[in-house]
Amino acid sequence: MKRIFFVEDDLSLIGGLSFALKKQGYEIDIARTSMEAEQLWQDGTYDLVILDVALPDGSGYDLCRKIRETSRVPVMFLTAADEETDITMGLDIGGDDYITKPFKLAVFLSRVNALLRRSENFSQTEPELNSNGIKVLQLKREVYKNGAPIDLTASEYKLLCLFMENPDIVLSPEQILGRLWDCEENYIDSSTLTVYIRRLRTKIEDDPANPQNIVTVRRMGYKWNTAGRDA
Repeated sequence: MKRIFFVEDDLSLIGGLSFALKKQGYEIDIARTSMEAEQLWQDGTYDLVILDVALPDGSGYDLCRKIRETSRVPVMFLTAADEETDITMGLDIGGDDYITKPFKLAVFLSRVNALLRRSENFSQTEPELNSNGIKVLQLKREVYKNGAPIDLTASEYKLLCLFMENPDIVLSPEQILGRLWDCEENYIDSSTLTVYIRRLRTKIEDDPANPQNIVTVRRMGYKWNTAGRDA
């Protein structure tokens, strides 16, 4: 049985969503404050964390940062804020998905199920990726360039893994967005994706202005170029 850690202070929302999740066959642990969440987190192993951003004694963003210090568990944010800066910050600090209130129950359950499926697929991947002098230790979430560690945000890390797991395959922006962020509601658009790719290139390319690893294929998308040649 999949275990979900649900951190939310709204009693009506807790009641409705926990009932729906239990009907889906999930086991639910609930915390209503940051302090309670930190105590429960130390005692449990979960398959998914659902975090409200605004808690009475802290922020879901801070909780996510602490969780990411020790775990790769998928994290979904629940919030009333739908500004792009709030969304991208949540993804960058380690979130995997983001849904704004109010939302339809069917959409919420679909996103939960998708996150759990992706988590299962990710756990079955090879623990190490190695190409073009870039090494990714997936169990540790560590990235190295020519033996030197690289500090990536969660979104940059997910992008890099997606490219390296699909060498020499052209991925359209729509494919990338769909694979990484479930963008039915266009939370992350192509312009934001372009920013992420530019940031990633500054960290993994010898010459970011002339990228050889993540190359642009005109009018089609991007690919991980194992030959190290211009596309």
